[in-house]
Amino acid sequence: MILQKSFYQQDTIDVSKKLLGKILVHKTNEDITSGRIVETEAYLGPEDKAAHSSAGRRTARNEVMYEQKGHAYVYLIYGMYNCINVTAGSVAGKPEAVLIRALEPIEGMALMVKRRGALGKQLNLTNGPGRLCMAMGISRAQNALDLTVSSLYLENAPEVSAEAVVAAKRIGIDYAGNWKDMLWRFYIKNNPFVSKP
Repeated sequence: MILQKSFYQQDTIDVSKKLLGKILVHKTNEDITSGRIVETEAYLGPEDKAAHSSAGRRTARNEVMYEQKGHAYVYLIYGMYNCINVTAGSVAGKPEAVLIRALEPIEGMALMVKRRGALGKQLNLTNGPGRLCMAMGISRAQNALDLTVSSLYLENAPEVSAEAVVAAKRIGIDYAGNWKDMLWRFYIKNNPFVSKP
């Protein structure tokens, strides 16, 4: 069953944890690819200095964060890699999102390997935000899609037990002052597809 708006309209930290174990699916004209979410990061703007919406920053790139919850927020980093987030939060209009950092591949493995080329080793297919977007065929063309009614969506799956969830510091945000120390990265303990255990 596809996750509905009510799932995303919860506290963003809770959504980040509850996304673990859920299935990200992308249907394209090439085929279907899917993977189990094993790692996420929460971004709670505008107070969160690591968020793209820090201090209320509003741009063409992050506009979707200010709109409805349950949409894809896809952006480019380093001029070459796409990252997918889902907009979330219990406060309408507050720009928050959850970065999907890593997946455990389920369906469409051959297509994922093809998309990743020589880099498409099984454990490295989707263990990072840029890698998973490449393998899943996710680009800025999917930015702002409603994840409840599009070809890119999340399916429900059993919740991961609290004992199996690790909370850690987010990655690559040393510029964010004290916010870099928030334990808002969540991953499934001992899963080999996590980007940085």
